[in-house]
This record gives sequence, C-alpha cells and structure tokens, in this order.
Amino acid sequence: MSTVTQKVGLVDVEVEYSRPGIKERKIFGELLPYGEIWRLGANASTKISFSEDVTLGGKEVPAGQYALFAIPSADSWEVIVHKNLNHWGTGNYDAAEDLVRIKVDTKKLMDTWETFTITFSNLTNTGAHLVMGWENTSVHIPIETKTNEMVEKQINKILVEGPSASDYAAGARHYLAKEENLDQALEWMTKACEMRSDAFWYMYNKAEIYGKLGRYDEAIDAAENAKEMAKANTDGDYGYVKRSEQLIKNMRSKR
Repeated sequence: MSTVTQKVGLVDVEVEYSRPGIKERKIFGELLPYGEIWRLGANASTKISFSEDVTLGGKEVPAGQYALFAIPSADSWEVIVHKNLNHWGTGNYDAAEDLVRIKVDTKKLMDTWETFTITFSNLTNTGAHLVMGWENTSVHIPIETKTNEMVEKQINKILVEGPSASDYAAGARHYLAKEENLDQALEWMTKACEMRSDAFWYMYNKAEIYGKLGRYDEAIDAAENAKEMAKANTDGDYGYVKRSEQLIKNMRSKR
C-alpha cells in the first residue's frame, strides 16, 4: 500500500494505491490481457483526489476523490476516472459510473520497473504529468490546473477589494502563534474585530495578543467582551466563555 502526494500549481493531488510486483511474470499482454479493464494496482481500487478543479488529459475533472482504472493495449491505455470508490478489483465495475475516459499513448521505459509505480513529473507552475509505469511500459497524463485564474482571483480580492476580516485575523494569528511582530498582530486583529463586530473568537484572540504584549488590563477587558459576546450568541459559545474566563484568571494573576 502506498500514498503519494504532490502540490501541482496550487492544487493538492493525492494518490492511494497498492503496488504489485512483476515476480518473474510477463505483465502486459499476459497477466494483464490487452483490451480488458485493470484496477491500476492491486487490492482495493486506486484512488486519486484533487483539492481544486483540474484538467486531466484534456478532460475536466472537478475537485474530489475518484477511483482509477485502465484498459491497456500495446500502444495506448484508456485511463478511466470513476466515481464509485467502493470497488475491490473490477468485478462490480459499471461504466455508467465513469466520469471521463482518457486515451494516452504508452512510452517504453529504459529500465524495468519491478513494482507498479505512480508518480509525478514535469512539474510547472500550472501543471504536471501523472506518470504510471510497470515492467517496461509507462503512460504520462498531463494535469493542468487553474493556477493563473486562482492567483488573479486572490490578487483581485486582496489588492482591489482589500483584505477581509479573516485575512487580517489569519495574519494576526500567524504572528501570535510565533510570538513575533505582536504590535502588527494587534493592529490586524483590531481591524478584524472592527469588520466583524460579532466575531467573539476574534475578540478572544485580541485578548491573547494583549496578554503576550504584557498589557494585562487591556487583555482582561477584551476577554470580558469576548465572554459576553459568546454568551449572547444564539448558536452557542463554542467553548469561548470558559476559555475567556480562564484567560481572565491568568491575566489577573500576572498583574
């Protein structure tokens, strides 16, 4: 059993599969007859997941997890992206559950690959090749991501629309966790609180930052505010009443 993960552009790609060996057998054309469906590995079906929409071998594949199958021939494979993840082998395979089929030419390997292998190559800012190989045969399937569109969306969001409350809060929490640039963290968390006056969790983080700065009275005031805001939340306090009370106790002990 093996898991391989790769960042392709801004997309997380993960493959889970079992890796059979040659074991002195003839694989393609004999153990795996040409023209018959193969589970692309052994045991449970091979699975691939994408954190964002991609184009795989020229076919649109939405974000999600899928099973992979293949129909090998001497010169090409038909790789199948399948929506049912629950197969063991190919016995219950149903073509009606396919998402897309991708035909790709085979490549001859210079060296024999004893163990079936799935990996990634030709990495760029926007794509990569999904490589599958065994014995002396491999296929390369291009993965293209929407990196440019995603970056432009982020640029537009940050530079044109301006940072959101969550952007400010994320930056502030980063510095809080590292206990660095706490003055900047306080400034950003204050902006987050102004933009989301209902976010008692931001107010609690602001109290934490005050505490790290040694401004204990202000930390207590912020924690008291967070506690009262959390109490008033109709969907529950998510534990922030107790957390705020503990923070207040700690801050009072340091004054």
